[in-house]
Amino acid sequence: MYQPARPSRSSTLTVRQLSHHIRHWGPDKANGNGDTTLVLLHGWMDVSASYQFTVDAMQRQRRIIAPDWRGFGLSSNGPADHYVFADYLADLDLVLDHYAPGEVVDLVGHSMGGNVAMMYAGVRPDRVRRLVNLEGFGMPATRPAQAPTRYAQWIDEIKQLHAGDKTLKSYDSADGVAQRLMKTNPRLSADKAQWLAQHWARPNTQGQWEILGDPAHKITSAQLFRLDELLAIYQRITAPVLAVEADSNSLSQWWQGRYDLAQYHQRLGHVPHCRQAVVTGAGHMLHHDQPQQVARLIEEFLVCCPANT
Repeated sequence: MYQPARPSRSSTLTVRQLSHHIRHWGPDKANGNGDTTLVLLHGWMDVSASYQFTVDAMQRQRRIIAPDWRGFGLSSNGPADHYVFADYLADLDLVLDHYAPGEVVDLVGHSMGGNVAMMYAGVRPDRVRRLVNLEGFGMPATRPAQAPTRYAQWIDEIKQLHAGDKTLKSYDSADGVAQRLMKTNPRLSADKAQWLAQHWARPNTQGQWEILGDPAHKITSAQLFRLDELLAIYQRITAPVLAVEADSNSLSQWWQGRYDLAQYHQRLGHVPHCRQAVVTGAGHMLHHDQPQQVARLIEEFLVCCPANT
């Protein structure tokens, strides 16, 4: 099994009546030599431990915190039967108020976490010094005419959840979870998959390993993705942004022409200070596939590059 070079430690914080699990690496406070707190935001159906390989590949010691989003990992979900994206922004703001009060921070977000990071940087531009977006592509644009059907779909899926028709598969062992992770991502090595499985799932009272993700996360959002709102938020980002993508095009697989990299790159044109980079030999889980490349890009951008370039 993979052995972390820099093991994390954990704390819990009650945010909006929910217990949030926070993972920590490095010192408890920013070290005063110019480094700011680095905040790592994981993606959908993932956990904060997902960044362990990238943290191990970093050359410099610095303060790092990584929350498990509500309903993921070791954070609680409360009496929820669906999730609203805006909640992630509020949760993040309160986490930063506690762990980095009055400070600007560096944000790194993967996938859903990258989308949260981009939105937060536009909503709270004074809190973010620099931002690295790892394949946080956003969603296909929608039209108002889709709203009636979307609301009906949301209601139907809520009913399915309460009827017990929306569940996450459980596994007989941690090895079964590891095999699932490697099936989803063929680039993931067995030693990393075995380590991730211990953080991605937990055994229940019957000994079955259950994924640490609330099935309610699978409920379709009742609200449409509004591209005009997103671009208005992007335009308010003052932090330099590094948008990183893998050389394997995930968007073409997911959306089958409804949304592609060219459209994503057009959206990035609305970010005032944005540069792009590509990680080779990687898929969507690029921080698992190529942690050395990802760590190098993060550190060069956050540590070596001057602001507003």
